[in-house]
Amino acid sequence: MRRELLLGVNPDLFDGIDGSTDSELLFYLALTFGLEDDPLDGLERAVGEDTGYGLGVEHPIQMTVGITDGKRVWAARYSSAHRSRTLFVSQDAATLRALHPEAPRLQRLTDEDRVIVSEPLGDLSGAWVEVPESTAVIVQPAQTKSGRSVRSVRRADRAHQGVSRVATAPH
Repeated sequence: MRRELLLGVNPDLFDGIDGSTDSELLFYLALTFGLEDDPLDGLERAVGEDTGYGLGVEHPIQMTVGITDGKRVWAARYSSAHRSRTLFVSQDAATLRALHPEAPRLQRLTDEDRVIVSEPLGDLSGAWVEVPESTAVIVQPAQTKSGRSVRSVRRADRAHQGVSRVATAPH
């Protein structure tokens, strides 16, 4: 399957591939398929699920992934078997700071920040929201009525194969 996916990378980008990891190949495929213009579409098209099915792989995809443009973060969880690894987003930074007063990095979070993790950093009720299966979240700046910039979390639900577009309102 890797060979077939490598052939899908834009020839202009191919020489940039240094290693042999699946994540590096996914990144270059996503760049090939428009990651910079539409990150979720580029990611969805890069996944290669049809290629895997065509080669007889029963469940070709198992991933949690995060990408950023420096201002926004896109994170997704997806698997062909619909039992992907977990992904969580913090409910609010104040709760994280209270849960981990000993963690300097968490103490530097502003009230507008969000944290995305594969497993919750503790069991404080209400601190973490599990990202549903076959879903992407987008953490991005948003404007409030006062004009102050805050972080918002938007969710994209599965509409068809792969991870799809934003479907719900900001957090």
